[in-house]
Amino acid sequence: MSISYKRHRFPAEIISYCVWLYYTFPLSFRDIQKMIMYRGIEVTYDAIRKWCRKFAQAYANQIRRRRPKPSDKWHFDEVVIKIKGKKYYLWRAVDKHGQVIDILMQSRRNEAAADKFFRKLLKPQAAPPRVLITDKLGSYGAAKKKILKGVDHRQHKGLNNRAENSHRPTRVRERRMGRFKSPGHAQRFLSAFEPIRGHFHPFQHQLPAPAST
Repeated sequence: MSISYKRHRFPAEIISYCVWLYYTFPLSFRDIQKMIMYRGIEVTYDAIRKWCRKFAQAYANQIRRRRPKPSDKWHFDEVVIKIKGKKYYLWRAVDKHGQVIDILMQSRRNEAAADKFFRKLLKPQAAPPRVLITDKLGSYGAAKKKILKGVDHRQHKGLNNRAENSHRPTRVRERRMGRFKSPGHAQRFLSAFEPIRGHFHPFQHQLPAPAST
């Protein structure tokens, strides 16, 4: 489905460029406003904010549709994110290459939360993973027995560094933004941030080998 830019004064190239800057680099809306101004384009930071809110998810959806299928080995992890003094949990799944498959903000880390995340992950996939790698949180095992019965489940803290490391860019943006305003705000931002950032930051296996000297 094509993205419509009707009734926007600025062309698609400028709008998409501003959205790309915001979701790819740790920049504020005012930072981007200054960068665009240096190119002779006058746009308010509030307009950039509205563009990001309107178009980022559409760009992310296009990237998801075009990216390769995840590998058959999935790594899971959940991390605490505090919002207005309350703990929430960001659930994350990545494949063996570090590609983020999906994320989900939840208020719990129990079996029901794991169940909900598994179902969200599996819905757009053609097949379940061959191997599931998690830490020793019991919620994973309980939900796996119901939803992913035939999948090999490996629970070991040391095996899960790939998923844990994938949280780092989120932490950087969280600090840069002065924390998220609500669970919904976090989910909206990260649902667009992960695909867009991942698309423009190649994984190690995608980088060309260094030239020999």
